[in-house]
Amino acid sequence: MRIRKETWSRFNGKEVLLFTLTNDRGMELSATNYGCIVTDLRVPDRNGNIENVVLGFGRFEPYVENAPYFGAVIGRVAGRIRGASFELDGITYQLAKNEHNNHLHGGPNGFHRVLWQAEPVQRDDAVGVVFSYTSPDGEEGYPGTVHVQVEYWLNNDNEWIVTHRARSDKTTLVNLTNHTYFNLSGNGKRDILDHTLTIQSSRVLELNEELIPTGRVLDVAGTPFDLRQGKMIREAVESGHPQIELVGGGYDHPFWLDRHHDKEIVLSDQESGRVLTVETDEVGVVVYTSNQLPEGLDLGGVSSRKYLGICLETQGLPDAIHHPQFPSIVLPAGQERASTTVYRFGII
Repeated sequence: MRIRKETWSRFNGKEVLLFTLTNDRGMELSATNYGCIVTDLRVPDRNGNIENVVLGFGRFEPYVENAPYFGAVIGRVAGRIRGASFELDGITYQLAKNEHNNHLHGGPNGFHRVLWQAEPVQRDDAVGVVFSYTSPDGEEGYPGTVHVQVEYWLNNDNEWIVTHRARSDKTTLVNLTNHTYFNLSGNGKRDILDHTLTIQSSRVLELNEELIPTGRVLDVAGTPFDLRQGKMIREAVESGHPQIELVGGGYDHPFWLDRHHDKEIVLSDQESGRVLTVETDEVGVVVYTSNQLPEGLDLGGVSSRKYLGICLETQGLPDAIHHPQFPSIVLPAGQERASTTVYRFGII
């Protein structure tokens, strides 16, 4: 296993680094310290052809100019916060508004637009990068100085392991996720409509017209959201279900997971034979089938379009601060919040 570190570009007068992790089986992961963005993830198909299975750009500048969160860490809080405000310990905090009247994905200058400190690391069974960032008190409106660490590891089991850690000097909100868009066809040859998705979740959150949870938790039985036995994504897109239509004809929904670190999320592509198994200790996963992906972005010879990728954003439930029935995303002062998600690649 090996790690390559190179200077990729410059941003605000500082070096933008690109790290490439390679295991003994030829799997390769490239990530930059700008937003902890995963730029490439190359894995074999059933015939041994190693191809890129994530959406991204071949150069740095488009990530700054026009990137729909490709491959990035999202924080301080993933998803939307209604009204771009919340109350904590009797104090109301006003956040940056960057989607209508709401706060989305940590704000316009969230963690996805930060240049992180980064160090390559190695142990007997894996190679990795540890990214770190200190978010100052008041950044994007949030209270507390928060120290954040993101670890990416690659091992010889073709696992990409992501661990998020956060600690604050004041009680605040933290809900981190990774926003990588997967496409198992390889090099974006086909869209993801014929991918099969299996999720061990009996509950999904209903969304309102601004794509924010209403607070209602829906039983998935008999709906396009029942993925416990697996469904082709095309089935949902063509279902006509009101919640599917609401988000642009696909998924953009938080699934409340029934189990953890037990093959709870599986994405497969029959034609390439690739399969991705996602295991996490997070409460839920937001599934986004790139229904709103802008058209015409140059993704290394492939042009972006609707349904070209699928995000499997393991995280706490969105807008949880406004829904006491959801597990809390409040991080008490002095305590650490940590979570780990494993992305395991194989073949069928």
